[in-house]
This record gives sequence, C-alpha cells and structure tokens, in this order.
Amino acid sequence: MRTTPAALHVPELADEPGLVHGFSTVAIGSVGLKHASDRNAVLASRQTFLRVMGLEGLALTAVGSVHGAEVARVDEPVESVDDVDALVTDRPGIVLFATYADCYPIVLWDPEAHVAGLVHAGWRGTQAGVSTAAVNFMRDEYGCRHVRAGIGPGICGRCYEVGPEVAGKFDARFVNPAGHGKWLLDLAAANAAQLEAAGVDAVYEVAMCTKESYLFPSHRRHPDGTRFGAIVALR
Repeated sequence: MRTTPAALHVPELADEPGLVHGFSTVAIGSVGLKHASDRNAVLASRQTFLRVMGLEGLALTAVGSVHGAEVARVDEPVESVDDVDALVTDRPGIVLFATYADCYPIVLWDPEAHVAGLVHAGWRGTQAGVSTAAVNFMRDEYGCRHVRAGIGPGICGRCYEVGPEVAGKFDARFVNPAGHGKWLLDLAAANAAQLEAAGVDAVYEVAMCTKESYLFPSHRRHPDGTRFGAIVALR
C-alpha cells in the first residue's frame, strides 16, 4: 500500500548541513489562509508542516506574494512581510514560508555564507525577474558568492496555457504554440535561465507538475483555493 508523503524536497539540497527546506503535500492539507473556508484547519495544517520539518515551536514568516520582484531580508520572525515575493535570512530559527497552487517555489542556498532564501515565482514575478533579484540581493546584502538554487513543484510547460498577452512578455524559447490562439509557457525554464544568468553555482529542479501530480493543489486543475506550502530555514 502506497502512502502519500507529507513533504518533499529538492534531492540535491536535502543533506546540506544547516539548511532545512520542504514542500508540503495534500497529506498535510491546505496551508493557504487567503481563500480558506476553515481558518482553524489551515492553521493546524501549518503546525503539522512545521512538525514534519522538525521546526515545531517556531513561527512562520510568510512571503507576501504580490507577484512582483521585491526582496526583503528577515532578521527576526514576523507574521508576514508584505509587498515582496522573496525573503532571505542568515539567522537560524527563522522559518521562511510561502504558499503556492501552480506558481513555483525556489529555494536559494549559499553554504559558504550560510544564507538561505525562498522565492515565489508566478508568471508576473518571473517576468519581473524575481529570481535574479533574489540572487543579486543575497550577493549585495550578505556577500554571497556560491548560491545554489532548487526549483520546486509548479505547473509545467506542457500544462501552463496562457494567452498571447502573457506569452508575448517572454522570450520565444520559453513559449510553444498550444493551438486555438493559446500558448504554453515554461516558467521553470524561464526561472532556471534567470538563475543561471545571475551566476548561481547550480540549478536543481524537482520537475514535478502541480497540475499533473495529485500530490499538490493546482489552481488550474481545481480552483478551490487550496494551497501547498514551502519552508526554508537555517539550523
């Protein structure tokens, strides 16, 4: 009998000393408050996620997720950092957190500087260059020179159908025709290209599609307001 894992991670970053990261699955339940019909159930799911990640008793510091390219450093826990789509910290015990339902979570990690970040990348944030902004922020704010990146689950380039008004904002190498005046946009590839251009040491991809995999909520598959979460923290 197969059981659903409570959380997944980027395999290449799983055993990094000092780094904790993971992506919650449907086994934990929805962790998104914005569209929640039962707030208490979501809060309980968030506590379960913390416990699964070995971070029980710590507070979540949430990314505001406004679909832009602003980045903030976190030196102490706060409930939410509004008006940003990426958070970075060098402080152990701070738990960076964001929710997703097709957008991409991106984990950033510099083992030399012991600095970690979490990015929320939808099409607007990707088009605005949020991945580039986060890497540059780590470099400018903390002197990071050896950033590695892990791209988590999100809607893949086979499934993410957009109109010409969105497709036209991206380089042609990330867009393929879908027929009926629609286009397929590969957000993972677009973010990977940004990260590589920003000079990261390596880009790893989980390569799991939220629309294709029932391990994660997908707004495109079932727009019911449920969300999975990503956690990044330092020990």
